Amino acid sequence: MEKGFLPLFIFAFFVSTCRAEISNKVGINWGGLGNKLPSPPQSVGLVKSLGAKRVKIYNADPDILNALKNTDIVVSIMVPNEIIANISKSQYLSDQWVQTNVVPFYPEVKIRYLLIGNEILTNPDIGTWYNLVPAMRRIKSSLKTHKIHKVKVGTPSAMNVLESSFPPSNGTFRSDISDPIIKPMLQFLNRTKSFFFVDIYPYFAWAENPKDINLDYALFQSKNITYADPVTNLTYTNLFDQMMDALVFAMKRLGYPDIRIFIAETGWPNNGDLDQIGANIYNAATYTRNVVKKLTIKPAIGTPARPGSVVPSFIFALYNENQKPGPGTERHFGLLYPNGSKVFEIDLSGETPESEYTKPLPAPTNNEPYKGKAWCVVAEGANKTALLDAISYACSQGNKTCEQIQPGNRCYKQDSLIWQASYAFSSYWAQFMKAGGSCYFNGLATQTAKDPSFGHCKFPSVTLQG
Repeated sequence: MEKGFLPLFIFAFFVSTCRAEISNKVGINWGGLGNKLPSPPQSVGLVKSLGAKRVKIYNADPDILNALKNTDIVVSIMVPNEIIANISKSQYLSDQWVQTNVVPFYPEVKIRYLLIGNEILTNPDIGTWYNLVPAMRRIKSSLKTHKIHKVKVGTPSAMNVLESSFPPSNGTFRSDISDPIIKPMLQFLNRTKSFFFVDIYPYFAWAENPKDINLDYALFQSKNITYADPVTNLTYTNLFDQMMDALVFAMKRLGYPDIRIFIAETGWPNNGDLDQIGANIYNAATYTRNVVKKLTIKPAIGTPARPGSVVPSFIFALYNENQKPGPGTERHFGLLYPNGSKVFEIDLSGETPESEYTKPLPAPTNNEPYKGKAWCVVAEGANKTALLDAISYACSQGNKTCEQIQPGNRCYKQDSLIWQASYAFSSYWAQFMKAGGSCYFNGLATQTAKDPSFGHCKFPSVTLQG
């Protein structure tokens, strides 16, 4: 062997290893808030079929981790929100959590990221905010104790950790968390060479302000729409880059200009409530295909503030999850239906050109706000046993909510649980929408513009104003 070859080889191996760690591979978020979802082994096969190279789960489910053993899939696991406070105060509990949830699976499972909670800083503080960074430190120490050195520790944040994001150069963290929480977090991420994990959703930014933000700009489809930052003169061609760079400048403002960004979640809903605009399969496919193309292109293009930077990422989400709470969009971010079929054609490896997607996308139908009557009916595939409990709840609220579906009244159908539940849901929603009541019922209900009334039975409705 020639003199000097070995050091050069070692250096080359080190560089390639570092690059592999932050390679521009796209992963998928794997949530489980749905009934009748495929088993973990089936899901792993579906993850592979999508071309995903990474998986992020919202816990440390042993069944999922066992299914991921001896695959090439890089894995991110999560410490649940509710135990962060305890872990932050006890190195013993931290060590035990790692002993129980990491050690039995590592290295057969390629666990590379361990996230402490999910969007902790989004909601009002319930005693967790100030425990977040201490918990991150504890878990990192526990990993070292168990001689696990390849796992990066971080926490996913929503974009609302920023007080200002426009223009991007004005990116600033919220004053209530900037100095006491974000600054020590950035110090930890910088010291451990970890990432700032962030959930970026151009959909929500656009949907809140569709008059001022062009839809094509949010979908990476703009041909001649650009925005020039008046301070930096950087030119933006899409909303995603704007949001990313607002975070870049916010970190720079606190003295940490070089911490890498990892997209913990991004996606576009394929359906939603009637009053939620732009949530359709066409837009979801367009956004997802375009963001995957941006994130996987070689060489990496980065953002205007960080040209050429690699941005590792997870798309949200693997499945439509019908038991997720909140607005209808929350239940419709999946690339797959619960039966495993694709909502639209997609290849997360970025290797399939647009021209090879042969199945036509349905035309978007709700890019403008819906105005008119709406009803709340039973969602497809609803569990019948759960429906009985939901009917009982709806009928116990308000004034004569379910009077018309009692025996002898005009909406009574003895053998139709679906109709009874749909009437109860619609009646409840009509009475309580203005007071905050929703058409949800733990994922059993959905909104519709089609009048479910029949014969002499008139279903109560609400009127959406758009």
